[in-house]
Amino acid sequence: MDRSASDALEVAESSSSVADYISLLKPRVMSLAVFTSVCGLLLSPQSLHPFLSLVSIFCISLGAGASGAINMWFDRDIDVMMGRTRGRPIPAGKITPGDALGFGIILSLVSVVLLGLAVNYFAAFLLGISIAFYIFIYTIWLKRRTPQNIVIGGAAGAFPPLIGWACVSGDLSLFPVILFVLIFIWTPPHFWALALYKDTEYSNAKIPMLPVVKGQRVTKIQILTYSVFLFLISLLPYSLGFSGEIYFYSALLLSTYFVYLSFKVFNSADNKEAPYAPKLFKYSIFYLYFIFLLLVVDNLVT
Repeated sequence: MDRSASDALEVAESSSSVADYISLLKPRVMSLAVFTSVCGLLLSPQSLHPFLSLVSIFCISLGAGASGAINMWFDRDIDVMMGRTRGRPIPAGKITPGDALGFGIILSLVSVVLLGLAVNYFAAFLLGISIAFYIFIYTIWLKRRTPQNIVIGGAAGAFPPLIGWACVSGDLSLFPVILFVLIFIWTPPHFWALALYKDTEYSNAKIPMLPVVKGQRVTKIQILTYSVFLFLISLLPYSLGFSGEIYFYSALLLSTYFVYLSFKVFNSADNKEAPYAPKLFKYSIFYLYFIFLLLVVDNLVT
């Protein structure tokens, strides 16, 4: 379906509801971004007034949701081709493309301006960079052009802990940079695991995900490689003195299982019936939540 055909949705009858606009914000993706930003906020050695903390979380949530809305606006022509995305508000005809774009732009501006005025300009700058990176670098430039789309574009999803930290401290240090790198390295095996068993949909939509362009074997090698790097990076907070033994032993266990699942994916048959790619995809979400939660818990009790 080309862009002009997708734009025909603009004139379709629409009965948009609040739930449709919430769906436009990609709440599941947004929740992970918000969670890691809260962790960044809590891990900062300084403190922030509780009200300003809530304002910070609100602005980061708006910014993450705005990115999702504009992403859905731009991807409306390919979303309708994929079973995983054709139920989204725009391809389903519940929200017009123009309304989605306007909604996303307004939320983007409000989130950055409010964060700058209420909290600090450096955090607002980082939020603005993360929104722009996700929209212009990943969505518009990389996603449809290169199998490295999710590698480079994954940086957008790694910004939230930096932003949360900056809301409190007004600057950055080595620890939040490690958190950025942790998410950056986590992103490729997470999305490539999904792409392994959704490769036909990506191919039909002409999105050059790694399994589509290079095949399943190369993708599985890359997943295992990144998982080993993730294992090593996950131990850096302890190695550099930013966390204690609670985090270390828990991260060791969680990351070992991540590598184990990646090896099972690597060793599995190249077909969509193999169960380990979906298992790795689901576990990777659990993994990131708990790695960040453990960092916060360890920081509070040690």
